[in-house]
Amino acid sequence: MKFATADPDPLRPMHASDARDKPLFTPGPLTTSRTVKQAMLRDVGSRDNEFIELVARVRTRLLDAAGASTADGYEAVLMQGSGTFAVEAVLSSAISPHGRLLAIVNGSYGERIAAIARRHRIETVVLKYAENALPDVREIEATLQADPDLEMVAVVHCETTSGVVNPIEEIGRAVRAAHRRYFVDSMSAFGAVPFDFLGCHVDYLVSSANKCIEGVPGFGFCLCRRAALEAAEGWARTLSLDLLAQWRGLEKNGQFRFTPPTHALLAFDQALAELEAEGGVVGRAQRYRENHETLVAGMRRLGFREYVPAELQGYIITSFRYPEHPQFNFDEFYLRLSDSGFVIYPGKVSDADCFRIGTIGRIYPGDVRALLHAIEDALVQLGMDGAA
Repeated sequence: MKFATADPDPLRPMHASDARDKPLFTPGPLTTSRTVKQAMLRDVGSRDNEFIELVARVRTRLLDAAGASTADGYEAVLMQGSGTFAVEAVLSSAISPHGRLLAIVNGSYGERIAAIARRHRIETVVLKYAENALPDVREIEATLQADPDLEMVAVVHCETTSGVVNPIEEIGRAVRAAHRRYFVDSMSAFGAVPFDFLGCHVDYLVSSANKCIEGVPGFGFCLCRRAALEAAEGWARTLSLDLLAQWRGLEKNGQFRFTPPTHALLAFDQALAELEAEGGVVGRAQRYRENHETLVAGMRRLGFREYVPAELQGYIITSFRYPEHPQFNFDEFYLRLSDSGFVIYPGKVSDADCFRIGTIGRIYPGDVRALLHAIEDALVQLGMDGAA
C-alpha cells in the first residue's frame, strides 16, 4: 500500500511525491527541493566570473549562517568530496608533525576521527563514552591538564550513530582554558542546530553540502579561525586535502585548486537561499524539531522506544530499539517500508539492536505522519498486530 504525503507549508517548493522519489528519512543524502534540483540544470565554467562570484557568495553565506564573519577572524574553505574528506583535511593539515590529538568518542563518527588521525600517524588519545551518554567535561579538562602535548581536541557535534547531541560549547570553554586547538565535526548539525559559534571558541568546524542545508553531495566545508589556519604552514600531510593551500587558492583568484563540483555548488547556493527564506538556522530548527516530536510521539504510540534518553536526544536523527517481538525482522520491516515509498536507515550502535529515522531534509510533519501510518501497516503485515 502506498501512502500519500501532504503538507500545506507555503515554503515547500515541491513535495517529494511530485518527483516520484521516496522521502528519505536518513542522515544524508536527503530529500531536496525541486528548486535545488533545478539549479543543477546548467553548465558553468569553473574559471568563469559567474562561478567565481558564486563561490565567494557561498563562502560568505556559510559564515553568515554561523553568525561569524571575516572581521571576526574566520574563513570558509570549501573542499571537494564527502564530508569525511573535509574531516580528513583538518586532521591531516592542522596538527603539527609531532602533535597529538585528543579524540572525544561516543559513536562511530568519533571513532572515524581517531582512525583518520592514526592513518596519518598522528598519536591519538581517545576518551570513550557510551553511545547514549555525554562526554565528561571534567575528565577532558583533567586529561588536557595532565598532557601538555595534546595539541587539538576533536568532538562530533551530533553523533549520527545514535542521535545524541554533545555539549560543544562547554567542551569549547575547557579547550580554550587549556590553550589548545578545537575541532568540531558538525556534519549533521550545522545549519539546523542553533549554537554560539564564536562562544564555542572553535578553530575548525566542518559540515557537508548534503546535510541540514539541504544541498546535494559533492563537497564539504570548513569554517576556520584564520590565525589557526595560517599557523599550520608546512603541516599538511596530503596534497589534495591541504586546507591552508585550498584557502590560499580561493583567496588568490576565487578558484579551486582542482576541478570543483560545479553542479553541487549551484545547488548549494540555491539551498542557502532557501535556508534564509525559512528563517535561517532558527527557522529550520523549528521544522526539524516538529518533525522529531511528531515522530517520537507516533513511535511511542506504536510501542517503540528510543535508544538515547530524551534529555540527550537531538532532533536530527533518532535511534529506536528493535521491538522484543518474535515476528520483528528489520530487513523485512525495511523492505515493506521501502515498498510503501519510505526510506529509513539501519542502526549503527554497538551495544543494542536499533534502526534510525532521520527528520531532516525537505520533509515536514505531514511526511512523518505518513511514515508512521506506513510503519503501522508494516507491523500488521509482519504479524505484530500494528504495535511493536
